[in-house]
Amino acid sequence: MLSILSALNQFIWGIPMPVLLFSVHIYFTFYLKGVQKHIGKAISLSIKPDNFAEGDISGFAALSATLAATIGTGNIVGVSTAVALGGPGAIFWCWLTGLLGMATSYAECFLGVLYRKRSKDGTYIGGPMYAIEYGMKKKWLAMAFCFFTLVASYGVGCSTQARAITETAHTLWGLSEYIVGIIIAIIVGLVIVGGIESIGRICTKLVPSMGFFYLFACIFILIINRNFLLAGLKTIIQSAFLPSKLPTALAGGFIGGSLKTAARYGIARGLFTNEAGLGSAAIAAAGAKTSHPSNQALISMSATFWDTVVMCAITGLVIVTNILKNPSSTKGYSMGELTTAAFSPIPFGRTVLGISLIAFAVATLIGWSYFGEKAVEYLFGKSGINTYRLCYIIMIYIGSIMSMKLVWELTDFVNALMAIPNLLCLMALRKKIQPY
Repeated sequence: MLSILSALNQFIWGIPMPVLLFSVHIYFTFYLKGVQKHIGKAISLSIKPDNFAEGDISGFAALSATLAATIGTGNIVGVSTAVALGGPGAIFWCWLTGLLGMATSYAECFLGVLYRKRSKDGTYIGGPMYAIEYGMKKKWLAMAFCFFTLVASYGVGCSTQARAITETAHTLWGLSEYIVGIIIAIIVGLVIVGGIESIGRICTKLVPSMGFFYLFACIFILIINRNFLLAGLKTIIQSAFLPSKLPTALAGGFIGGSLKTAARYGIARGLFTNEAGLGSAAIAAAGAKTSHPSNQALISMSATFWDTVVMCAITGLVIVTNILKNPSSTKGYSMGELTTAAFSPIPFGRTVLGISLIAFAVATLIGWSYFGEKAVEYLFGKSGINTYRLCYIIMIYIGSIMSMKLVWELTDFVNALMAIPNLLCLMALRKKIQPY
C-alpha cells in the first residue's frame, strides 16, 4: 500500500496538483485585486466584535478553530521533511504557496458564508459542500467533497497529529506510545463532545498561547544564528531555482534535489499546513458571527498568513541557519527531526519543541474533528455525529501507533482528492465572490 500511495503521490504532486493550485492561487490573487494587501485590516477585524452579525461563534473563535486545525505538525515536522526531501528551496515554495493561497482562502471562505444555511436547531452550517450543492447544483460532487473531508479528518487531522504526539512523548520522556495514545484520545474526546462552542472556547485560549510560545523560541534561535541569516535566505532562494549550484554534500545529503522536487514538497507541505484550496477553513467560517461574507473571508484569510507566511517561514529559516552554522548537527536525526536538531543547542530546546509540537497537534486534533463532523452531518444528518466522534477518538489511538511514512503519504493523497471538488467550485462560482 505504501509503495502504491508513494507512486500516486509522485505523479499527482509532480506536476498536476502544483500547477492546478498555483494557477488557482494566482488567478484569485489578480481577480480579487491583491486581497493580500488587506492583511492588516484582516488582523484588526479578527479582534473586533461585529455588532451587526449573525452566527454562532465570534470571528476570532472561527479563526482560532481554523488555526487550531492548520497549525499542527506541518509547521514543525512537515517543514522538516520538506527540507530533507526537497532541499531548502522547498521553504520558498511553501512560503509562496501561503502568500498566494491567502487569496484562495478568502474566496472559499466568502462562498462558505454566502451559501451557509441554518439547521433545524438554529445553528449555522456551511462550507464547500453547500456552495457546490446550491451554487453549482451538483449534489453528487458535494457528497464526494464531504467523503474526502471525512477521510481527511482521519488522516491530516487525526493520524499525523496523534503519531507526532506519541513519538515526541516517547523520545523525550520515554513514555509508552500506547498509554500516551489513550490519554490524548480521552482529552480530545472530552473537548469535541461539547461541539463548536466548546471547540471555539478551547481554541481561542490554546492557539494564541502556543503560537507565541513557539515563535519566541524560534526568534531566540535566529538571534543566536544571526550571522547566518542572510546566508540562509540566499540558500533558500537559490535552492528554489538553482539547486544544482548548491554544495551537494551540505548537511550530509539532507539538502539537495531538483527544482521539481523542491516545488513538489514545498507546495505539498504548504497545502498540508495552511489548507488553502482544501475548503476546510470555509466550514469554520460558515459558523462565524459576521454581517457580510467579505468580513469573515478576510478574517479567515489571515489564518493562512499566520500559518505559512509566518510560522512555516520562520521554522524553515531556523532549520537552514542551524545547518549552515553546524552541518554535522543533523547527523543521527531523521528527515522529520531537522527542527529538533535546530532546537537542541539551546537550553531545554528539545523539551520546548516537544511541548510546542504536542500543543499544536492537540489543537489540530480538536479543530479537524469539527470539519469531519460537518461532513458527516451533510452526508448522514446529525444522527451520525456521535458515531463519527467515537470513531475519531478510536482513530486517535490507532494513528498514534501507525507508521509515520504511511500516514504522510496517505495525507498527501487525500489532500489532493479533497482539493479538486473545492477548486472546481471556486472557479465555477468565481463571479459570486466580491473583492474586499
